[in-house]
Amino acid sequence: MNWEELWQSRMETSTLGMRNLLKILVYFCLWIMTEAQMKIPPETVQQWASVFSVQLRDFTTKYSGSLLLQKKLKDVESIIRIAELDGGELLRDYSEEIERMLGSKMKSVKRLAESAEDADLYHEYNTSLQFDYYNSMLINTVDEDGNYVELGGEFPLEENEHFNKLPVNTQQSNIQVPTNVYNKDPKLLNSIYNSEAINDVFISNFQRDPTLTWQYFGSSFGYFRIYPGIKWTSDSSGVVAFDCRNRNWYIQAATSPKDIIIMVDISGSMKGLKMTIAKHTINTILDTLGENDFVNVIAYTDYVRYVEPCFRGTLVQADLDNREHFKLLVDELHVKGEAKIKNAMKESFKILNEARMNGQGSMCNQAIMLITDGAMEDFESVFEEFNWPERRVRVFTYLIGREMTFAQNTKWIACNNKGYYTHISTLADVQENVMEYLHVLSRPMVINHDHDIIWTEAYMDTVLPNTKELFNTKAQSLLLMTSVAMPVFSKKKETLSHGILLGVVGTDVPLMEVMKLAPRYKLGAHGYAFLLNNNGYILAHPDLRPLFKDGKKLKPKPNYNSVDLSEVEWEDTDEMLRTAMVKGETGTITLNIRASVDKGKRPLYLTNNYFYTDIAETPFSFGMVLTKGHGSLMFTGSVSVEEGLHDLTSPDLSIASEWTYCETDIDPDHRKYSQYQAVIRYLQGKEPDLECDELLLQQTLFDAVVTAPLEAYWNNLMLNERLEPGVETAFLGTRSGLMRLMRYAGTETRVAKRFLTPSDKDNLFTIDHFPLWYRLAVENTPGRFYYYPVNDKGVKYVIATTAVTVSSGDKTAMAGAIGVQMSLDWLEKRFWAIAKQPSDTDCSNVEGVCPLSCEGDDLNCFLVDNNGFILLSKDRNDVGRFFGEVDGSIMASLIKMGMFKKVSLFDYQAMCKNSHHHASDARPLLSPFYVIFALMRWLFSNAVMFLLDFNFCGLWHSDYFVDAKAGYHTSHKQKKVDALQPCDTAYPGFMYDSSIKEANSLIKCGRCQKMFVVQQIPDSNLVLAVTQATCDCSRQFGPILLQPKEIKYNATVKCNRMKSQKVRRRPESCHAYHPKEDAKECGGASAISLSLPLFSASLLLSPVLLLRRT
Repeated sequence: MNWEELWQSRMETSTLGMRNLLKILVYFCLWIMTEAQMKIPPETVQQWASVFSVQLRDFTTKYSGSLLLQKKLKDVESIIRIAELDGGELLRDYSEEIERMLGSKMKSVKRLAESAEDADLYHEYNTSLQFDYYNSMLINTVDEDGNYVELGGEFPLEENEHFNKLPVNTQQSNIQVPTNVYNKDPKLLNSIYNSEAINDVFISNFQRDPTLTWQYFGSSFGYFRIYPGIKWTSDSSGVVAFDCRNRNWYIQAATSPKDIIIMVDISGSMKGLKMTIAKHTINTILDTLGENDFVNVIAYTDYVRYVEPCFRGTLVQADLDNREHFKLLVDELHVKGEAKIKNAMKESFKILNEARMNGQGSMCNQAIMLITDGAMEDFESVFEEFNWPERRVRVFTYLIGREMTFAQNTKWIACNNKGYYTHISTLADVQENVMEYLHVLSRPMVINHDHDIIWTEAYMDTVLPNTKELFNTKAQSLLLMTSVAMPVFSKKKETLSHGILLGVVGTDVPLMEVMKLAPRYKLGAHGYAFLLNNNGYILAHPDLRPLFKDGKKLKPKPNYNSVDLSEVEWEDTDEMLRTAMVKGETGTITLNIRASVDKGKRPLYLTNNYFYTDIAETPFSFGMVLTKGHGSLMFTGSVSVEEGLHDLTSPDLSIASEWTYCETDIDPDHRKYSQYQAVIRYLQGKEPDLECDELLLQQTLFDAVVTAPLEAYWNNLMLNERLEPGVETAFLGTRSGLMRLMRYAGTETRVAKRFLTPSDKDNLFTIDHFPLWYRLAVENTPGRFYYYPVNDKGVKYVIATTAVTVSSGDKTAMAGAIGVQMSLDWLEKRFWAIAKQPSDTDCSNVEGVCPLSCEGDDLNCFLVDNNGFILLSKDRNDVGRFFGEVDGSIMASLIKMGMFKKVSLFDYQAMCKNSHHHASDARPLLSPFYVIFALMRWLFSNAVMFLLDFNFCGLWHSDYFVDAKAGYHTSHKQKKVDALQPCDTAYPGFMYDSSIKEANSLIKCGRCQKMFVVQQIPDSNLVLAVTQATCDCSRQFGPILLQPKEIKYNATVKCNRMKSQKVRRRPESCHAYHPKEDAKECGGASAISLSLPLFSASLLLSPVLLLRRT
């Protein structure tokens, strides 16, 4: 190697060394920079938190007036008395009030039944009777000449507050007749003439008990007499579809509980229209069942097939969930093979016999419903083996189609098993023929003259024109109603053995009115009352959510009236509370529960004392909850009426409009008054006849006097102080439902325009809850403010609230809550001014970014509340969001460090997306011809069903408003993709552990390390989180979400859940047999005939429907 080569080699070696050195220097610099970016001094963050805490406390204390209110309460401690509530005594008082109320309704119904039976007893049937009655469809209708149409004379109507502001006539009832019933039929006219006698009883009942709502008589002939009289309107197609005989109150009153096996023939001969009629018949039978009944559905050909294999060999409760489930499965039935009835009949008898022997099912009526187009086999041996001679199981037969070849065989089966035979040749025949079995089952009760009073399962009254308005304005938990009903029998001796049911009388009872008898003010912020029936299903409970949002519309959930107590009180894991209440026991139990407020976002740990008892002569049980601690203590004070009345009339004061301070519904003259007006007039002596809650009025007057200085204090701030921008409303509330508020900002400038307005139900005292700010305050340390963000449809603001107390001896009771609502402007202005180091900070010895500022690009700063929700961020879109959703890496670290603890919560009333059709997905790809025929079949079937089926959308007391309404049309629709279905979900909540005051750490995120410091803000429920903004950890740490996750059950668990039978209390009475029953009346051919156009339409439909499904 020469010199030049040596020099070149050394130069290359030197260059390589320099490059390596430069790389090292670059990496070192980067390391130094990374280290510098991670320096967030905890002492600096602590200083920011301390300074901000003082300013925040001073601001909220000043503008709320909390110290003044606490001082005024301290001044009156010598004249107040604190008592521990006696839960057992409250339970007795409330339950007795409920018993008196419901007893009054039962007496009204009994008077109606007696009047109707007496009128029939002394009436002689007149075939030529001419009688004009008020037809509710035709009243006040005139013809082209201006004359009233027949059956439609002048019928005065006046809007009435008591009847949901509907125009009614309280001096007269009127008659609704379904479209499929001839309104001048002689039998109908005679019955209507008889029922005129009830009108006077309607009026006298209403005078005796002005809290009565709708009273009615549903006739076995199909007409419906309603009081007060109303104008009935047809549906959009011009059809009056409502038939009272389909309603739950009619069916339950007319029959005792029953076990039903539906047997349907799916052999090849049942194809086409026959199968369509058969499915509609099954659905109609299912519609006649209630939660006290039990059912199963068997399809048969040459083998026996349970439509739900999970229910093999058993009976399941016929609640709404199971009925709708059966309908979906029935819709998927396909015809094939040859019919062999005998095996299916044996299987049905075995199920019923085993249920009876094992004490399962209804333990009352038992029946088999045979739906077929022909019975060719010899069944005598089957009946001899399983049913003769006792004939405990009735057999009802439905011959489908026009063929009459097997009519005698089919009728013989029914007649020899105390059943009834009907022939159904068209879809229009179905409803009337199915109803016949109810009249047969009612015979023993009618002959025995047992007037059992029944109470229905809960339902929504969807007939009212203002239903949507009610959904949006009334408490969801109290939207439901129940009805009390009683059967009406013929007393005539000559027809005694026939067991003639004349109809059913009844009245509605809104459950909201029942629960008003358990006043909220005594139960406290987290206490509540609830009601359930003999099956464990909830009638009223503050956590009941019967509605769901489908797009922009609120709709009832498919299972809205079959929510079990165990699905709401889910901490009762052993179902001790549920079992005791269902059995009608009286007692008490204590449970430690995980509750939640603010739409489930904020978990609370509470200890609840439950008190429960039964409501005499009803299937209901009443429960009441008092929260241990402050919830069980109540203070009372006393002032003169004159002193209190002066302060009660202050313009800034209001009382809970949904509570009952005075009964305004007893005297019609008082119904025009709001609760506030009624209280003032009563105290002024202008309405001495008002019935008022004296204890509540006494406490309201006392609260008005004690809180009166706040009005002057707030006004002084408005007039003499320079208000800081951002403070908008000061407010306070007391346990008596009294509220005061001051609007510091005008409507034009106020951000939170809806806050504490009548539509802001979450923040007002309502019939089923205290305001959210009140409930949060009382669970916080009194005197220390609780701050939380609100995102009201994109309008964001912050609320600060604190509890105030009174003490007497060794007891301290919650007197109320007080607070202030502010916009984000003030919070941001103050915080950004505090959360930065001064520009002249000595940074000579500081590595990295200096001076630090939360407004700078290097830091992200957040104010986070005790449940992890963001109050302040540089990005206003973050406000109200869960911190873990914005920065999952830091939230995960805080959870790991124990600063935030996860709380598992459950929702057994959830609605989840179901992305699958309910119809079978097994069909192969269809040919174009099949698609065309399928479309034609759909068009024809819907058009003809529209004409033929008069019962597809019952209105009065119906569940049609529910998407899964029991009926042919709805059950034959496929569910939309992503349709919402009831489900169970689990979701997390988080709670801050206030014993951990600070935390800081480094999070390794690939090429960078993210530093954060979290510091508690003293005297609050907030923490300040300061994080490095330049290190993105989103790839390594996903967001932590609060979204609920559906609890998936495997097939076995799902099956067991569906068929499991929880503890229930059977109705006390059962009428399944009477020796004098005339079983020879067992049916004949259908007497219903169709018009020529409808018959022609059905003929057009047949060829299309005869296409066999593949």
